[in-house]
Amino acid sequence: MYIVIGAGIIGASIAYELARAGTAVTVIDAGRIGGGTSSASFAWVNSHNKAPRAYHELNVAGMRAHAELRNRFEQSPWWHGGGTIEWEGSTDPGRYRQKVALLQSSGYAAQWLDAAQVRELEPDIDTGAIGDAPVAFFPDDGWVDPVVYSQALLAAARQHGARILPHLGVTAIRRQGTQVTGVTTADGGTLDADVVINCTGRWADQAAFPPALQIPMAPSAGLMLFTPPVASSVQRVIFSPQVHIRPDGAGRLLICRNDLDLALTADTIPDPRWPQVAALLQAAAIVLPVLRGVPAEALRIGVRAIPADQFPAIGALPDTSGYYAAVTHSGVTLAPFIGAAVADEILNGVSRPELTDFRPGRFFH
Repeated sequence: MYIVIGAGIIGASIAYELARAGTAVTVIDAGRIGGGTSSASFAWVNSHNKAPRAYHELNVAGMRAHAELRNRFEQSPWWHGGGTIEWEGSTDPGRYRQKVALLQSSGYAAQWLDAAQVRELEPDIDTGAIGDAPVAFFPDDGWVDPVVYSQALLAAARQHGARILPHLGVTAIRRQGTQVTGVTTADGGTLDADVVINCTGRWADQAAFPPALQIPMAPSAGLMLFTPPVASSVQRVIFSPQVHIRPDGAGRLLICRNDLDLALTADTIPDPRWPQVAALLQAAAIVLPVLRGVPAEALRIGVRAIPADQFPAIGALPDTSGYYAAVTHSGVTLAPFIGAAVADEILNGVSRPELTDFRPGRFFH
């Protein structure tokens, strides 16, 4: 029996691969499927700024795994392709050109666009807002609806015999010496396991886990703004220096910015009266004039599941058996690859070289 704690995009991926291999799997989540970290994410599938090289290659592997997973399902309603249009506001455009050239030299699909080509791909973009900045197009990028993804993969896992237990918190990890033997749940029940897999995202250091099993975390929060349905033709990710935009279904757009100046936590209740909300809408309307006068329909705080040194923590923990961690930022990009690689390691006793630089043991020296 394998227990996966966390029914987000990482936990769903691992549970699906384990169940598909014919093993007994139980997935436990304190909330709803995909309702944690996965529910509030820009969910951009890419490997643009993923240094060092090993991390870039891991994200590229995630992109390839997304394509393979889509081919496995008759329908993949979670996936939205179309690529990314990107430009930067650097005073040194040569630096950006060097970045794109480096990606191209590694085999990453990228091409330069002129103003006419930008308008052809995204007619709603005001190319005057771009100015003289070089514009790159990354056709293999896309975005994912993580909740739809998690639901689809867990439904498939259930068809292979997996049990899914939402709205049931884990209150303790049960151990005998250095061997993890199962979990205690919030209803007072116990579940035995050969391996417990921690896929709890930003909760990977929660008090329910003994200190020796906690992954040190440094989560960061960001503001995500959703528009009402807008008569816009936007079909892909737009990553500009002022604002990041993508479709979000039913005519809505999702707008955010990584470095928005706001002190946010997971418990912050966003207020549409914040001046930063108006500034975000204004910035978006400069790029997409169709958004002029459009208010925010909804605001959400997204908390990124970032281990303390910013890199994934995937693997067994030192001096402990029967326990495995799979905690990472860029989880949307990495999820299908991590699902397959983790299942391979757990079931076949192999050590995947792609994960060598990202073992959690580095936190426990």
